[in-house]
Amino acid sequence: MKSVLITGANRSIGLEIVKQLSKKGLFVYLGSRDLEKGKIVVKELKENGFENIQAIEIDVTNSDSILAAKNIVEIEQGKLDILINNAGISGVFPQKTADASIKDIQNVFDTNFFGVISVTQVFLELLKKSESPRISNITSGLGSLTLHSDPSWKYYDYKATSYVTSKAALNTYTIILAYELKDLPFKVNVIDPGYTATDFNHHNGPGTVESAASFIIKHTLTDGNAPTGKFFSNDIEDETEESPW
Repeated sequence: MKSVLITGANRSIGLEIVKQLSKKGLFVYLGSRDLEKGKIVVKELKENGFENIQAIEIDVTNSDSILAAKNIVEIEQGKLDILINNAGISGVFPQKTADASIKDIQNVFDTNFFGVISVTQVFLELLKKSESPRISNITSGLGSLTLHSDPSWKYYDYKATSYVTSKAALNTYTIILAYELKDLPFKVNVIDPGYTATDFNHHNGPGTVESAASFIIKHTLTDGNAPTGKFFSNDIEDETEESPW
């Protein structure tokens, strides 16, 4: 049975990914910054017929928490097949370049960028023990510099200094990570679930968590011929589903 760790998985898109992967027969570690909240969610899931789910405490901004989570997975599984770096924050709004708080920018980067790097570095050892390791970094279409430079893009006016720059940085990191792992059986991609109605954006998006999770899973549970180092977006309406960087 393949194992997967999903950070920030006790609600919204992360929780829906947990549900769908459980139904597909994977063992799912539901990552939650607050372990008790994670356990409550897992209890509800099991009462509703979901299996092979375990809450695990992981705060992506805390190195001790990340290492403790890694040790649990290593003892119980011996390896990790899939890492989905889903945890993210939007920061305080408005986010204008002229007066955005440096502290807030740093807080957003701590989760959205440095948090992903920290988790990935710690879990690489276990991922390398998998026959077909996968790393999916959950990004946003707002992280595309190409689209942000195009006045005809439908989200052109959605500028946010802290959030947008953190996702653009995450995209860049993923390109480099995929390159460094290209000679191993890894598939490393950034995946944009699309503008989805969640607690994250006060339920303003047109997409559903079901569609977002399904899209992420589609580009995570891939075979050996699948691409690596790509940017997939649920808002791109062509057969490749690739977003420009």
